[in-house]
Amino acid sequence: MKKTMIFSILRSKILTCFLVVIGMISILIPQVIAQQPAKNDLKVASQVNNVAQIVSEHPLMPVIRWAEKERPRVAAIQDYTALMTKQENIGGVVQEAQVMEIKVRHNPLSFYLKFRYPRKMNGQEAIYIKTQNDGKVIGHGVGLERNFGTQFLDPEGIIAMRGCKYSIKEMGILNLIDKLLDVGRKDSKFGECEVQYFEGVKVDDRDCTLIQVTHPVPRKNFIFYVARIYVDKELNIPIRYESFDWPSKEGEAPTLIEAYTYQKMKINVGLTDADFDYRNPEYNYP
Repeated sequence: MKKTMIFSILRSKILTCFLVVIGMISILIPQVIAQQPAKNDLKVASQVNNVAQIVSEHPLMPVIRWAEKERPRVAAIQDYTALMTKQENIGGVVQEAQVMEIKVRHNPLSFYLKFRYPRKMNGQEAIYIKTQNDGKVIGHGVGLERNFGTQFLDPEGIIAMRGCKYSIKEMGILNLIDKLLDVGRKDSKFGECEVQYFEGVKVDDRDCTLIQVTHPVPRKNFIFYVARIYVDKELNIPIRYESFDWPSKEGEAPTLIEAYTYQKMKINVGLTDADFDYRNPEYNYP
């Protein structure tokens, strides 16, 4: 009789413990799932391996890991062409958007630009090769400025930087990834950061994953309120980046800091030295 009572009590305790464990699991699992990025988000979430990592790591870490993984692949690209649009806030004034045809070669680092828009810059060209021409930009103006002929300019000088936030040396997809990594690593040292993923976003009819990073509260540690990175699903590289400052007043729209878009991109097209030679007869240097 005593044995029967003992076994009955043990079974009751075991059943109670089992129900408690099941209850805890039913509470914890939805919380963990809610904190994971969707499976399709940038091929990033696969690097999150365990519950402790998901719960404790900074929300920017999956994006940082993705950029670190993809950088060597982008650096291995020999060259590419694209139609690039940029718009920048310089000295508190959002500049008119600029549209240019670009050619980029990674080794040696070389850029060719031909402006299409605005109209006052249409036809203006610039060439920069890191290892040649004493590090100068070879450019020419249009209209009356064309009378000055072909100019060899300091890429960070007043003339070359006119209407630009960054020098020609800092343009391109690889430099964009390096900038994202630099800012992301710094921001990952602090809290107050939200990261969201959106699928099915289009840029020039290209299917993209949008990564949106938000710092809700202005802090001296952060350089933007909202940043958006549009990653081409096929190429798995960022083809648009935009960032905004905090609104000056509640209810106002955030102010653009900078935006860069790469359209009609063609990779490894076989660019040659002639593509970065200002004496190329296809170009219009004076």
